[in-house]
Amino acid sequence: MVVGLDAALWLASRLACLLRVATGLTSHTLASAVFVSGLDAASVYRQTLARLPRMSLVRWAMRYRVDFGRGEVRVKLLGHFKSRTVFRPGFGCLLVRGTEAPGWDAPAVVSILPLRAERHKPTNSLLETALDRAFALVGLQGWIHAVVVLHDGVLVAERYAPGYGAETPLPGWSVTKSVVNALIGILVRQGQLSVAQRAAVPEWQNPKDPRHAITVDHLLQMRSGLAFAETHSGFDPVSRMLYLEGDMAGFAARARLRSAPGTEWYYSGGNTLILSRIIRDLLGGHPRDVLQFTREELFAPTGMHSPVLEFDATGTPIGSTYLFASARDWARFGQLYLDGGVVNGRRILPDGWLRYSSTPTAGSNYAAGFWTVQEDWGMPRDALLARGFLGQAVVIVPSERLVLVRLGEIFVAEGDRQGLTRLLVDVIRALHAPSTGGHLEHVTR
Repeated sequence: MVVGLDAALWLASRLACLLRVATGLTSHTLASAVFVSGLDAASVYRQTLARLPRMSLVRWAMRYRVDFGRGEVRVKLLGHFKSRTVFRPGFGCLLVRGTEAPGWDAPAVVSILPLRAERHKPTNSLLETALDRAFALVGLQGWIHAVVVLHDGVLVAERYAPGYGAETPLPGWSVTKSVVNALIGILVRQGQLSVAQRAAVPEWQNPKDPRHAITVDHLLQMRSGLAFAETHSGFDPVSRMLYLEGDMAGFAARARLRSAPGTEWYYSGGNTLILSRIIRDLLGGHPRDVLQFTREELFAPTGMHSPVLEFDATGTPIGSTYLFASARDWARFGQLYLDGGVVNGRRILPDGWLRYSSTPTAGSNYAAGFWTVQEDWGMPRDALLARGFLGQAVVIVPSERLVLVRLGEIFVAEGDRQGLTRLLVDVIRALHAPSTGGHLEHVTR
């Protein structure tokens, strides 16, 4: 009888966690879509949220309300489980579990030089065919919202779905982890950090704690050994971290070890949140400091105008998940790596950082914030990928001097890697074909 009661209580607890995560995910996603990306809430709910695994079990009971006057989205499930997400100018959206959001001063404006709008390389009809093929993925499989192709820093092809455009900030999901790689790289170049040093995590400072041995490199390469699963199930620790916890990095740092640091590769956004807090603390401890640094040292030099970085309630950037940027700006980010971390003669990333970022961790094809290509994928073997949930991708191909960005919501295993490979191969073939006339603009500075 006791065993049966314990099992029932455990099941009830798991169900409650799932329902709370569902409301948090819904309110945060809708708020960012409406107030950051300028999209229609009903369309995003119908095309994205209602299609997610396990959401079909609860969507019949989900109710949401967008309050444009207050800049917030409230969600209620079964009349009991509730979430509220508020828009904070300059800081994106914040999921609030209490009654008030923290009061943060707006960050100072950083001047980003305007981009040239040169008429440059001729377009190619085969590129149009490649985009036609990619955008044919609709309906049950999902939607492509944006594709951008840079060749030698020149915009040679782009296309957007109805309702989306060249300035629409779109979520990168786990592509954001690659941006954390860049921020760590900048701090390394400045001498403020070393990837070999022990991670400055207060929870691990006791030398008797086995987590004391975790380094920045372990966190970047997902070799920390922390037992902190990321399965998008709604029950996993990363789901709880993102949608139930105010102090996300603190929650991740309390995880036990599943293996000795440095001995096992195990993908988890908890590693990236811990790195995000380390970045925050190095830069002064306030989200305003993080934004100022990120804009001055990364966004402004690369010409990225649109990025919106979101934070948890403690002011830690949600570096595992929540950076929004236009497809063109995601491409400019990729171009930074294609050019070895240098923009207009200015070194942004340390010498050798691209090599470090593209060296796979033993036992995986994951590098420090990027994915490398396995032999059977059909992509060029030197391709480097920043990949995110639901098929977001920034593909960097040094041998082809190519950056490809594909954004959308694709409900296919592994984010439709096969479709991404087909698009990439189609683009490369088109670029090797003779020109057929027409012009597109230059988007690098």
